[in-house]
Amino acid sequence: MAKSREMAQSANASPAKGFAAWQALTKALFDDYRPELHYMRGPGPKWHEKHDLPEIAGASPAVTRALMAGIRP
Repeated sequence: MAKSREMAQSANASPAKGFAAWQALTKALFDDYRPELHYMRGPGPKWHEKHDLPEIAGASPAVTRALMAGIRP
């Protein structure tokens, strides 16, 4: 009687262990953590404040850059 009880307990533990192993394998292969979703996407307002060129009314971006560099367009 005791041996059949031990066999029943080991038979019940086996599917649980198998399921845990399957979960660990699928988690390792198909991890859904994507760090690129958590990082900043581009420069913020402080960067733009420091690096953006002032806008010259009616000028194209190329002309604005040339004027800021001291080159005559």
